[in-house]
Amino acid sequence: MLSAKMLEALNKQVNWELYSSYFYLSMSSYFESANLKGFARWMNAQAKEELFHAMKFYDYIVSRGGRVILAQIDTPPAEWPSALKVFEDVYAHEKKVTGLIHGLMDMAKEEKDHPTEIMLQWFVNEQVEEEENAEAAVSKLKMVSGDKGLGLMYMLDQEMGQRVFTPPSSKK
Repeated sequence: MLSAKMLEALNKQVNWELYSSYFYLSMSSYFESANLKGFARWMNAQAKEELFHAMKFYDYIVSRGGRVILAQIDTPPAEWPSALKVFEDVYAHEKKVTGLIHGLMDMAKEEKDHPTEIMLQWFVNEQVEEEENAEAAVSKLKMVSGDKGLGLMYMLDQEMGQRVFTPPSSKK
């Protein structure tokens, strides 16, 4: 059984993961409207991945006898001045999520909630990948910024368009 404090914190994380999905779906829509289909597809896959994360927390709460309480999801931004700014926002967002996951891990350790620690380790590892991917995209976009980067932007858009979301073979 989860403590009331841990249950509340995990419920907040469900909400945050759902917001993350909205956030990336909004970015996908932005890229669709800019006719950058590859970037849109990358963000759409990211939105699906974040929804998977929300459901992973949801299923864990239920498996530990807790009740998921869904809260209002904030409205994400809808406009950005550039693809670079979008990915800078992605990177900042993923760093925030990493901090939230680390906070949950600290709480689980304080409460000696070993099952939650074990579950959260998956998310700790996942956030390393999330930040790495976002930082790589920012670096590439910075390389192609400027008047002469349009061809490289197109090539990067094609590369981003190859991303697909493949759910892990196991929910746990």
